[in-house]
Amino acid sequence: MVWVSILLLLIVVGGAVALVVIGLRENRGTDTLSKRLAEYAERGEVTSLEEIELSQPFMERVVYPAAQRFGELAQRFTPQNAITETRRQLEMAGAPRWLEPTLFLSSRLLFGLALGALMVMVFSLSASTSPFEMTSLLIIGGSIFIGFFLPNMLLNRRVRRRQVEVTKAMPDAMDLLTICVEAGLGFDAAMKKVVEKWDNDLSAAFARVLQEIQLGKLRREALRDMSDRLGVDEINTFVAAVIQSEQLGVSMARVLRVQSDAMRIRRRQLAEENAQRAPVKMLLPMAFLIFPTIMIILLGPAVLQIIRSGAFSNF
Repeated sequence: MVWVSILLLLIVVGGAVALVVIGLRENRGTDTLSKRLAEYAERGEVTSLEEIELSQPFMERVVYPAAQRFGELAQRFTPQNAITETRRQLEMAGAPRWLEPTLFLSSRLLFGLALGALMVMVFSLSASTSPFEMTSLLIIGGSIFIGFFLPNMLLNRRVRRRQVEVTKAMPDAMDLLTICVEAGLGFDAAMKKVVEKWDNDLSAAFARVLQEIQLGKLRREALRDMSDRLGVDEINTFVAAVIQSEQLGVSMARVLRVQSDAMRIRRRQLAEENAQRAPVKMLLPMAFLIFPTIMIILLGPAVLQIIRSGAFSNF
C-alpha cells in the first residue's frame, strides 16, 4: 500500500513538472503584443501600435484621458463629501459608468474657464470695449460662474426628469408584477417580464437589480441599492414593502396588489395637484403678456381718435 501511494505521488509530481516545462517552453520567445499585431495584419488592418492608437476616436484617445488626469489632480483638493454627493447624483441621473465624479467635477471647471475665455475673446475683438473694464470684468466673472454651475444644473434637471419618468412608469409596472406573481411566477421572474415589456429607466433599474442578484448579491440589498440610485418615494415604499413581505412571509401577490392600488391613487392625486397649480402658473403670462396686448387692441383705436380730435390740445 505504501509503494502504491509513493508511485501515485511520483506520477503527480512528474506530471506537474512536465506541465511547467511545457508551459515555459511554449511561452519562451512569444510575445502577446506581437501576436495581437499579427492578428491585425492577418485581417488586413493596422499593424503598428501607433496606427492602432490613431485609429481610436479623438474623444477616447485625447479628451477622456486628459479629463481623467485633470480630475485626478482636482480630486486632491476636493472634499470627500463633495465627491460622494457627486457620485450619488450621477447614479440618480443614470449617467454612464465611465463618467466618474472627478471627471464631472473637472468638466465644471473646464466649462467655466472656457466660457470665461470666450467672453475675453469677444471683448478683445470688439473695438469699443476692453476686457479690462469694470463692466467687462463683471460679465467675464458672471460667465465663469455660469459655466461652473451649468453642468450641475443640467445634472439636477436630468435627475428630476428621470424621477418623473420612473414615477409615471411605476403603476403600470406594479400591475404587471402583480399579474405575473398571481399567475404563479416568482418575484425575480416577474421583474424580468417588466424588463422585457418596456424600455425605460424603471426597466433598466430592474435589469440592474436582476444582474446584481445573479452575481451573488442578496435581493433585499439589490433592491435597497436601486432605491438609493433612483431616489423616488414610491420606489422606497415599494422596496420596503417587498423586503418586509419577504422577511415576514406575507403573500407577495397581496402586497403587490396593495402597492399597485396605492400608487394609482397617488398618481391621481398628483394629477389633481398639478391641475390646481395650473391657474397660478398661468397668472404671470396672462398679466404681463396677454392682458397688455388686449388693452392695446381695445383701447388703441380710441386713444388715436381722441388724439386726432384735439382733445388734448388744451393741455
